[in-house]
Amino acid sequence: MQIDVVQLRDFYATPLGQVVTRLITGRIHSRWRNVSGGTLIGLGYATPYLGGFRNKAHCVGALMPAGQGALIWPSSGPKSCALVDEERLPLADNSVDFLLVVHGFEMAGHVRPVLREMWRVLAPQGRLLMVVPNRRGVWARTEGTPFGYGRPYSRGQLEVILKQAMFCPLSWGGALFVPPFSRNTMLRTAVGWERAGARVAPGFGGVILVEATKELEAPVGKVEKRRVVTEMLPARGSLRDRG
Repeated sequence: MQIDVVQLRDFYATPLGQVVTRLITGRIHSRWRNVSGGTLIGLGYATPYLGGFRNKAHCVGALMPAGQGALIWPSSGPKSCALVDEERLPLADNSVDFLLVVHGFEMAGHVRPVLREMWRVLAPQGRLLMVVPNRRGVWARTEGTPFGYGRPYSRGQLEVILKQAMFCPLSWGGALFVPPFSRNTMLRTAVGWERAGARVAPGFGGVILVEATKELEAPVGKVEKRRVVTEMLPARGSLRDRG
């Protein structure tokens, strides 16, 4: 089931959504400590996690799938987002140094062409980091959060899929060991839940984080020319205002 961009925006505006942002952002930044001079692109609904990179990377942009819809981002200053077909990304080959996929992979209708596009746009030494709902976790069973939509995955499934798409997994991790409840007590103790869960039950976090690089052998499949976006600016009328 596809989730709408307005639902995503509204969730991340809640106290629970803000806790989720802090917890997952910490995991992302622990892997990508140095993005200086690189091009960093978020695919899906990654904007809650991109802000901390805007003054570090050379270029930061957000690509939001047409089935989900898009919001103007950032809310002030030059816009750096575009509404896209995730099976035909408007980026040049080997143009992305860091590709962050959040609320994207599990929503994809056709996984193989989406992975092929990720492979195509990622630079030879680039890094792919996917945040995917864990099918063993509680969050994937709760439709009150965005992680309860789409198809959750196990680590084993992700490893097979990535290797078949000619990606090489480099590191694995988890996040959201705190239960998906909005109670104040639960939110205040979220960091403690994360530390305890990562130590005691590392395979049962709400999401799996996997970082990968691409194999340098070209994937099999027809290659088509793409219209390349040289500036991350929204097309007129294609994006929904934040309101």
